[in-house]
Amino acid sequence: MSTPPQESERSPSGSGERGAGYRAVFAVAEFRAVFAAHAMSTLGVVVSEIALSVLVYRITGSPLLSALTFAFGLLPHILGGTLLSSVADRFPARRVLVVCDLVCAVCAATMVVPGMPVALLLVLRCVTAAVAPIFQGTRASTLGDILGEGDLFVLGRSVIRIVGQTGQLAGFAVGGLLLTVASPQVVLMSAVATFLGSAVLLRFGTRRRPARAATGGALIGASLSGMRLLLGDRRIRSLLLLCWVPPTFVVVPEALLTPYASALALTPAGLGLLMCGMPIGAILSETLAGSLLGPRGRARLTMPVAVLAMLPAIGYAFEPSLGWALACQVLTGCGIAYTLGLDQWFVAAVPEELRGRAMTVMTAGLMTAQGLGMALAGAIAEFVPVHQVIAGGGVLGVVCVSAVLRSVHASRGSTTYERLRR
Repeated sequence: MSTPPQESERSPSGSGERGAGYRAVFAVAEFRAVFAAHAMSTLGVVVSEIALSVLVYRITGSPLLSALTFAFGLLPHILGGTLLSSVADRFPARRVLVVCDLVCAVCAATMVVPGMPVALLLVLRCVTAAVAPIFQGTRASTLGDILGEGDLFVLGRSVIRIVGQTGQLAGFAVGGLLLTVASPQVVLMSAVATFLGSAVLLRFGTRRRPARAATGGALIGASLSGMRLLLGDRRIRSLLLLCWVPPTFVVVPEALLTPYASALALTPAGLGLLMCGMPIGAILSETLAGSLLGPRGRARLTMPVAVLAMLPAIGYAFEPSLGWALACQVLTGCGIAYTLGLDQWFVAAVPEELRGRAMTVMTAGLMTAQGLGMALAGAIAEFVPVHQVIAGGGVLGVVCVSAVLRSVHASRGSTTYERLRR
């Protein structure tokens, strides 16, 4: 299945095979501020998740309630991403980003109040999770303003993902280290500092820009109307599915690593090593693809890499040992490189006035798809051996992703947005 030539070549920053590279992205002062703010807020999110989980467990002694602190970090994304997506276009981007950071800081600070009921702690966790897709969607859309809509935008999005993966590794390490010397409340206050630092960087390190579109009517109505326009466009709908479907299956091995490690009688260190596999693969593939390939090369890889990302999971059918399982995890993480071409196709397909909502919906759907993939994998593993569930997820993933790619290929050059708007 070939890549549409008109899309793989659409890049004002690099019409040849070699793109501008990451150095050109970091040459933009505003992006450096966004990068630093993202690093701080990512660290704050991961550290606060760990600290809240430990705090809830110490209060209740319940593994279920402790686990819910992580689950509630995924499930509310669908609410914020669908009902509040128009926030990203209705208000100036800088204001939205700063306010989201401040909301997270207030929630984290409230969590440390003595005697705070566990139910309220979980509600505060839901609030920060509902805010997350708005923040991420607004930040993604404003990258187009800062870096343009060509190759620099694609590489900027790549850097943001690399920071997210690296932040997970660093956040778990930092959070675990802090919890050995300080209480969860103290660690939560350190997360407050990262959110405030991010807000300061965004407020004073980025330009004020007007709202992207003057959306009228009620906030929820405008959000749902924008979603109808996006999903009503055949091209945009197929690209959203390409963003959501592969991660649904990619997370299946990750979700079941703990029981798989138990079946292999691995030590906690072995489990931790397996957990690092996918982020390491993602960081390596993003960095290499962004550095060594130009826009055309990355676009040509999008479709085959999206399918190849499903294949390593099939290897679990042979119940691999620690070393082979780690290799499967790293190779699965390498599949994230398919998003480099997808980003450029998506920003080219979405109208400017809908970009904020489109990025917010994309983010919310991605997080929700991952949460559903993890939940379904766990439910099936209650009745089927873990290694078979992982391998079956790989097979089903190949089938589903191939179907989505056929839809993407068929939608090339088509857009219904103009007709919908009339």
